[in-house]
Amino acid sequence: MRRVVSSPFISLDGVVESPDQWQFDFDAEMGAEMERALANADTVLLGRVTYTEWAGYWPNVDEGEDAGFASWINNAPKYVASTTLDSVDEWQNSTLIKGDLADAVRDLKAGEGKDISVAGSPGLVRSLVEQDLLDELVLLIHPVIAGEGRKKLFADDAALKKLELVSAKPTSSGVLIATYRPLSESSD
Repeated sequence: MRRVVSSPFISLDGVVESPDQWQFDFDAEMGAEMERALANADTVLLGRVTYTEWAGYWPNVDEGEDAGFASWINNAPKYVASTTLDSVDEWQNSTLIKGDLADAVRDLKAGEGKDISVAGSPGLVRSLVEQDLLDELVLLIHPVIAGEGRKKLFADDAALKKLELVSAKPTSSGVLIATYRPLSESSD
């Protein structure tokens, strides 16, 4: 069975919105983690906001330091969770999830292939966690307090979910790469 994995950049105060505005360094260890995640995945799951932002950018990148990721994401099958979009035809290899998100994700997980990577999409990540559909959460925790009313990964009123720490490694810039998996009900 395939796994659903999310690897967001996150601040000490839980902010995931606009990391380009508060992420002060991207070191070699973070790059290696991102490369590992891409090597283990062959499918992307996106929420509406991330899809809309990325569909206007990544298809136009074919050179420079981001060309490798652009090639990967442009060629990967992309599944978009949205109740407001009518079409995702503007970005190649994109499919709009119609119907129940949980059913669609379960079908993807039951299919053939590597991991399914959740790109950005904090609202989608929250929904996947709430529905016990996220298999691994790799937080790249930056030593910064982003503040300023930005969106956090989890709302203050989120339901209790227990996770287990699988690994934690600091990077040369002080970022902590912490990998968590949900605890099964039988582990309580």
